[in-house]
Amino acid sequence: MTTLSPTNQRQRVNDFAIKLANVNGTGSASANSLLMQAIFRMGVPVSGKNLFPSNIQGLPTWYEIRVNGDGHTSRALDYDLMVAMNSQTYEQDVFEVRPGGYLLYDSSWPLDTDLERDDVTFLGIPLAQICLEHFAAPRERILMKNVAYAGAIVALVDIDVELVAALLDETFSRNEKLRASNQLALRLGYDYARENFTTPLEFRVEAMNANRDAILIDGNTAVALGALYAGATVAAWYPITPATAVMDNFTQLCAKYRRTPLAATSPDAPVQYRHDYLIIQAEDEIASIGMVLGAGWSGARAFTSTSGPGISLMNELLGLAYYTEIPAVIVDVQRVGPSTGMPTRTQQGDLMMCAYASHGDTKHILVFPANPHECFEFAVTAFDLAERFQTPVFLLSDLDIGMNDWVVPKLTWDDAYVPDRGRVLSDDDLASIKEFFRYSDEDEEHVTPRTLPGSIEKGAYFIRGSGHDRFGRYTESPPEYQEVVDRLKKKHAAAASHVPAAVIEHHEGARFGIITVGSCDLAVREAIDQLSEVGVHADFMRVRGFPFGDEVKDYLANHELCFVVEQNRDAQLRSLLILEAAGRPEALHSVLAYGGFPLSARDVVQPILEEVES
Repeated sequence: MTTLSPTNQRQRVNDFAIKLANVNGTGSASANSLLMQAIFRMGVPVSGKNLFPSNIQGLPTWYEIRVNGDGHTSRALDYDLMVAMNSQTYEQDVFEVRPGGYLLYDSSWPLDTDLERDDVTFLGIPLAQICLEHFAAPRERILMKNVAYAGAIVALVDIDVELVAALLDETFSRNEKLRASNQLALRLGYDYARENFTTPLEFRVEAMNANRDAILIDGNTAVALGALYAGATVAAWYPITPATAVMDNFTQLCAKYRRTPLAATSPDAPVQYRHDYLIIQAEDEIASIGMVLGAGWSGARAFTSTSGPGISLMNELLGLAYYTEIPAVIVDVQRVGPSTGMPTRTQQGDLMMCAYASHGDTKHILVFPANPHECFEFAVTAFDLAERFQTPVFLLSDLDIGMNDWVVPKLTWDDAYVPDRGRVLSDDDLASIKEFFRYSDEDEEHVTPRTLPGSIEKGAYFIRGSGHDRFGRYTESPPEYQEVVDRLKKKHAAAASHVPAAVIEHHEGARFGIITVGSCDLAVREAIDQLSEVGVHADFMRVRGFPFGDEVKDYLANHELCFVVEQNRDAQLRSLLILEAAGRPEALHSVLAYGGFPLSARDVVQPILEEVES
């Protein structure tokens, strides 16, 4: 076992990965996030992946930090530094360190010699003993141990310690006792590493300017901001991992920005506000979508946030919304299924369910963001599409996007934005026509006009989920029923030119195409670069909306072979491309990763090389 770091190796700058192994519920998340934030503020491309269990306390949890000056920040599988703070996972953690890498552990207790590796440098710091000597309360010792190992990492990889200290000051500015404890713990770990090891190691952080126009944000926060900017005023939901934070953030944003000060009753009276929003935590997901549909029918921009199990429960009412043409936005932060599945693991397993949600013939509009920046943009798009086409629209994020912090371009907003409310007849419009029928007078996109409650009597209509004709009247006549559902099919097809277009990149010498969706984006892009390095060139397409546009169909037609990369077992994107974009089954080969952890470039490169070189 090597116990001291070598000094004669060439340093790698801004190109390494750290994995931190902890016990869930010990407060490690704040210390781990502190490291990522510091690297971000040093202007270096970085990512953080939180791999945590679904129980509250006691099981293993990991946090992965990848630093890459070239911007490759998908999940890494080779770890230069392992921080092993959980004896339950020592064996696994030691195994995952790359040859020549380092393992930092708490040497307050001896390490089992069976775990030793000759090609790994073990860095022992008596963290528990240090905290026992400097902090009095048992819980404080546990929490400060995390900050102490963070301090050691700061020294080992040359993170700006003054920047980290400033971050702690910001975090605990209102609590001097906590601020002082955290600052002490940071210095204890930092000083121990500096005094006992050769620092920095042969990989380190060096300040860049790559994040000048970027922010650090998670997808759930970005969706909530998008909903706010889009003009959403009604939301109904039921708590579910990993989507709960969407509504938590939306509630906080509305409390600050969706209010109007009322006239004071006296000069000394405190300011009172009228809250211009309604957010309801319903008794279940069925009630949630029902409330959203009622608000949408009444003219409000309304949405719900949920995950796969919630979509399952909403299916019947989603069919009602499709058939009666009520706008609604459903945010689906996907997780591993089926059933309860693994609530804190990521997957893309809801594509088919959302595309055809409900019984009978239904087709829904879907948008697929790849990162929090697109979560913000596509949330606004989803509300516009829902009202333009008078139908439910799904925004399909996932746990990786929703709950992890990402470095993305700054969010921008156009103050001239005007929501697309679609074909809504005013009282003046109604006065100018002879009669109004809810499902008649379709436009070139097969959308019919609607009215809102409170319109003059001519605009009144009865809405029904049972068979109805184009006048809104009950019918069981096959031709009359088919006329309505055929128009709905055409309306859905017309949305193809309005959903976000696919991102397509052509590369010289490409032998095949790669197609992907959502959070696979970064890993697939890195995989294409790695394939190119060994002389295997590929074109790229990331699908961003459904129904598919002509550009998707053209890409399929122009490639004899495509690999479809997605995170589910049953190749759902591939199935949609075959069913809805004339994809040829023999030309679409699947690359699937569905174990629940975020995608890495290796997950893409290995199966493609195995096939093209066989």
